[in-house]
Amino acid sequence: MERARVAVAGASGLIGSALVRSLAADGHHVVRLVRRSARGADEVCWDPENQYVDAAGLAGCDAVVNLAGAGVGDHRWTEAYKKKLRDSRVLGTAALAEALAGLDTPPRVFVSGSAIGFYGDTGDRTVNEDAPPGDGFLARLCVEWEEAAAPAQEAGVRTVFARTGLVVTRQGGAWGRLFPLFRAGLGGRLGDGRQYWSFIALHDEVAALRHLIDTDGLSGPVNLTAPEPLTNAQITAVMGRVLRRPTPLPVPAPVLRAALGEMAGDVLGSARVVPERLVESGFSFAFPGIEDALRAAL
Repeated sequence: MERARVAVAGASGLIGSALVRSLAADGHHVVRLVRRSARGADEVCWDPENQYVDAAGLAGCDAVVNLAGAGVGDHRWTEAYKKKLRDSRVLGTAALAEALAGLDTPPRVFVSGSAIGFYGDTGDRTVNEDAPPGDGFLARLCVEWEEAAAPAQEAGVRTVFARTGLVVTRQGGAWGRLFPLFRAGLGGRLGDGRQYWSFIALHDEVAALRHLIDTDGLSGPVNLTAPEPLTNAQITAVMGRVLRRPTPLPVPAPVLRAALGEMAGDVLGSARVVPERLVESGFSFAFPGIEDALRAAL
């Protein structure tokens, strides 16, 4: 991609901050969406829950990437927190999509965040982007999240839904919590360990997002996961080997349900998701295997 002007919502988050660093390192002009008054030409004020965006600040952007949203694993899923999860994603995406649709010259691409939670519990069944949505709170949330981008699509903006898997990094997310446990010798499989985890190294996640920006033929849903999902038990064994720690302590399903509440269903659920459209479009993974991804994170 030639030097471009790229707006990023969620620029201070785990994935967003890594994407901003990558774009800036290659000389692209990054515009951050911020929840306060803009302090310069590289910031745009927005308030996602109140559906406000200073659309004028997005004029001239070649691409807009929306990675904003409250952390799924940050709190128990009370009704109030589920509302926050929904509003931060659905209302924010709708506000951005409407702002882009109203521009005289909209960006050529809108990459909007989503998640493999779209598919629900797939058991042992391998699913690609053609699979229908699953059941449960996360699946319903992902459907609404993607539907909120409709104004941009209808205005002719190439819109891509980045259905991200479990990002392997020690800086946050699921693995940010797992690494310290395993280092302390307290790691173990979750439940029976037979549930599939579809993971992706942070490096590959950022590279894939940039691939979505650059690849003109891509629109609609694209799974951002490594090529071969593994079971929780398989991943647990590799983590023990990489960190040189025993993994003798399985966490029983009832304990997880007591600790996590409704969210435990997604920890114990199985998501065997493959990145069919990403691979077909020519993307190459730097860290395709779990051991590669873990060592890169460490």
